[in-house]
Amino acid sequence: MNEVQTAGMWKRISAALLDLVLLFALAIGVAWFLSWALGYDANVQKLESTIQSYEQTYGVDYDITQEAFDALTDAERAKYDEASRALSQDAEANRLYSLLFTHTLLIVTFGLLVPTVLLEFVVPLLFKDGRTLGKKIFGLAVMREDRVRITPTLLFIRAILGKYTIELMVPVLAIFMMIFLGMGLVGVIILGGLAVLQILLLCSSPTRPVIHDKLSRTVAVDYASQKIFDTYEDLLEYQKRIHAEEVRNDQSA
Repeated sequence: MNEVQTAGMWKRISAALLDLVLLFALAIGVAWFLSWALGYDANVQKLESTIQSYEQTYGVDYDITQEAFDALTDAERAKYDEASRALSQDAEANRLYSLLFTHTLLIVTFGLLVPTVLLEFVVPLLFKDGRTLGKKIFGLAVMREDRVRITPTLLFIRAILGKYTIELMVPVLAIFMMIFLGMGLVGVIILGGLAVLQILLLCSSPTRPVIHDKLSRTVAVDYASQKIFDTYEDLLEYQKRIHAEEVRNDQSA
């Protein structure tokens, strides 16, 4: 066939969900190993112990709700502020907090990078035609928009630049900004903007591309019915042959 046999949306969603489940399952294992190697839990316990020591010394609770804080007397609020200043000036507490922030970012970054490289780059190289485990199970493949087989370079752009960097790490960094840096509005804008961009891209073409498809100029297709050419020259030769057959058929009609 000479036309693009675009993969059905439900098949794409099903394959993507399966790949996502496998990715996060592997990510949990990688994150656990990195956490163990970095001594993450031990540092968390040290920081918690330091915080508890200040709570006991000043008789306060740092996990107090806003409602409970508003109900404090002036004397209690002054004691709370004094305890907060003392904790913020504690060099060891600041070191541990900074270390945990850095380790958390490292664990999440490499916890997602390793599974992405394995499942979205290495596996499709082995299966060929851009097929991940999910795509192989649901009978899908990935090719260039011109119906030529995807190259390792384009596959790398699709998996690492598109899926990992933009579709995974940008939301993760936005969440980090919301949780650790108090930049809730900025995080929401980033997440919302990314979601709107994905929707606009899906509606922009009959092939229903998303960010990683647009970057790599690829399209998800039905593997059983789609003819994928090794090179663009093969495609041109095929088109010439089909055209010649059509001419012969018209002449004999």
